[in-house]
Amino acid sequence: MAGVVVCHGSAVVRERLVVTSIGVPALGPVRAASSVDELLSLARRMPPTVVLLDAHLAAPGAIEAIRRLRAVAPAAAIVLLALPDDTVALDRALALGARGFLAPDVGRAELSAVAAHVLASPVLPAQTAPRSQPVDVPSQGSFRAGDLRTPAAGVPALGAPDANGAPVGVPTTGAIPGVPLTKREIEVLTGMSHGRSNAQIGAELYLSEDTVKTHARRLFRKLGANDRAQAVAIGLRRGLIQ
Repeated sequence: MAGVVVCHGSAVVRERLVVTSIGVPALGPVRAASSVDELLSLARRMPPTVVLLDAHLAAPGAIEAIRRLRAVAPAAAIVLLALPDDTVALDRALALGARGFLAPDVGRAELSAVAAHVLASPVLPAQTAPRSQPVDVPSQGSFRAGDLRTPAAGVPALGAPDANGAPVGVPTTGAIPGVPLTKREIEVLTGMSHGRSNAQIGAELYLSEDTVKTHARRLFRKLGANDRAQAVAIGLRRGLIQ
């Protein structure tokens, strides 16, 4: 294993993440970079298995770092270090193949869980979308394989007709037209329908609570829902959940 590279512009955050990563045996060895150039230099010498990447790196920035890293270490699993309100950065990074995101203050237990699932699943191909529209990536916040391939148990495949003849997962009134729910968003919606909190849903899906919140905001927007209750009602009515 070529281990993990922690790439963050803040020396304080970088050092803390290095210490946290060292406590996760599956991530060793641990290397650190403070810039895109330093990250690429490390990757050329020894391609990393996992990269923890600062969403707010100095120019040329995290998005360009992902593009260049893909050419140097295409098999590296990139996890963005960002907050859930960094939606533009997250959407663009995930469209280029990033596996999900973590808060910069991630703890050792959560990092261990994420590492286990990142290392157990292959890197998925980068997704593309028109530049003028929000990017929707099925693997957002996902650390398990198969999110683009297999519908959740008991959930109709996306695009299949529902009881009313409408494609499953395609929003209707008050929603963003033509944008389906991802498998992960359906799983989050299912958790909501069971009355689970964001933290409980995250524990079941091996996601951070912030990642669950991001999925929730995106599925609310797609369904045209204002809150959990309305989202669950729309989901049940349209056959997205049971």
